[in-house]
Amino acid sequence: MATFRYRAATASGQLKTGVLESTSRSDALDRIKRLGLMPIEAVETTQRGGGVVRTNSGLRQGIINGLGELSVLLNAGLSLDRALAVCVENMQKPALKSVFEKMRDRVRSGNSLSRAMAESGGAFPPMASAMAEAGEASGKLDESISRLAEALDRAEALRQTVVSALVYPAMLVVIAIGVILVMLLFVVPQFEDLFSDAGSKLPFMTQLLIDASHALKSYGLIAVLVLVVCVIAGARWVRQPNVRSELDRRILRAPMVGNIIRDAETARFARTLGSLIDGGVALPTALSISRKSLINAHMASAIDKVSRGLKQGGGLTGPLAATKLFPPMAMSFLRTGEETAQLGRMLTRLADVLDREVRQSIQRVITILTPAITIFMAVMVGGMIASIMTAILGFNDQVLGP
Repeated sequence: MATFRYRAATASGQLKTGVLESTSRSDALDRIKRLGLMPIEAVETTQRGGGVVRTNSGLRQGIINGLGELSVLLNAGLSLDRALAVCVENMQKPALKSVFEKMRDRVRSGNSLSRAMAESGGAFPPMASAMAEAGEASGKLDESISRLAEALDRAEALRQTVVSALVYPAMLVVIAIGVILVMLLFVVPQFEDLFSDAGSKLPFMTQLLIDASHALKSYGLIAVLVLVVCVIAGARWVRQPNVRSELDRRILRAPMVGNIIRDAETARFARTLGSLIDGGVALPTALSISRKSLINAHMASAIDKVSRGLKQGGGLTGPLAATKLFPPMAMSFLRTGEETAQLGRMLTRLADVLDREVRQSIQRVITILTPAITIFMAVMVGGMIASIMTAILGFNDQVLGP
């Protein structure tokens, strides 16, 4: 699916712009016509190949800070061109400076800020161009950019929290694997000659340990190569839409982990949708853009169905509740938001609550996972040492026995 930015005319002759997803330009034009509009232009905004900007954590945070500075400068009364120029002058990192320089050059050549963001090659998320366009239409671009920066900053903070929380368990796993490999490759072979000289039958666990050491030395490299091939093949297989959707559906049903993923996805989706609605983006367009914030393909597919129903005049809470993929608490917030005409505000509050739930859930999982990995490592290493000592003590009994 590609993203197309379109311009179209209504039956009364008014000009309308928007964003939609489609498989091709011709299909995008057909969808615009089905909306009762006369298409004027449909331009693909997703660039491929060398035009795509790879955003790491540092670049993402730099973009967020740059947008925050841009909103302050616009609020101070600077023109967009001058505000972008000041932002570029204050930036030190070459990659970040390049992103804003290209955006400044597009604006100077006559493009709007929203279009410059859409044509940034992936440096800005889809919600960025939509919120910028809403700010341009309402004359409150500084407020829209400020709201965008805040939403992106909260999303990045949650991502950093999750990554940081997983660092320690990951280190324990690496250490456990390293200790086991050292035992099998270097420690166990030192005792093998002693056991072979004794000539007696070894205990089952000791023999199993020696066989594992032989297998690792003989076939370890082959096993690693096979594993790499399987991982690459598996990654390509999972990229297939049907396979990815089914896998994501099963992940959501996994004990404990499924709830964390569901809450995290819902929080990211709610924050994006709430920011777009508060920024003045129409609900159907905002829902279509917010769908891109979902990593889980099964949940994204459900949002696609809800979006199609919404364009046909349906509500939001009912279809979302019918998917049974989102937390019941989310439906309560949505229902309240629709009834009070404060949907954007309630979505933002929902995202805050779910972010807190995700952090607490991750901390609970890590609290359980850390000692579990430590115990596993102790059992494995202790079992190896016990197997060796059992054989040695058996030889001593033979020597000292009658």
